[in-house]
Amino acid sequence: VQLQASGGGLVQPGGSLRLSCAASVSIWTFNVMGWYRQAPGKQRDLVARISTFTSTHNTDIIDSVKGRFTVSADHFENTVYLQMDSLKPEDTAVYYCYAEGGQGLGYKTYWGHGTLVTVSS
Repeated sequence: VQLQASGGGLVQPGGSLRLSCAASVSIWTFNVMGWYRQAPGKQRDLVARISTFTSTHNTDIIDSVKGRFTVSADHFENTVYLQMDSLKPEDTAVYYCYAEGGQGLGYKTYWGHGTLVTVSS
């Protein structure tokens, strides 16, 4: 199982970016997929997650980005997205996608390589 994250870059405050996390297997096989971020000198924290074993797509988003970030899943593309709008300098971090495998994957957690998001003028 591989997760390929992309979409990071340099953006001005108030701008937008969309991160993508493409899985090498069907995302139906995961219970949850989502995004963590790690700012310089800080721990890695959960940003958003979405259930992918069901088409209901329950989501959780941390308060500091609620209303600005949206997490979504595309089962045809086997990809999870993080749409980030109204970006702030404090959103600067390396963003990591992850996936929690279901029973068929032994409930193992998988990680993608990080993608750097820099919010600066």
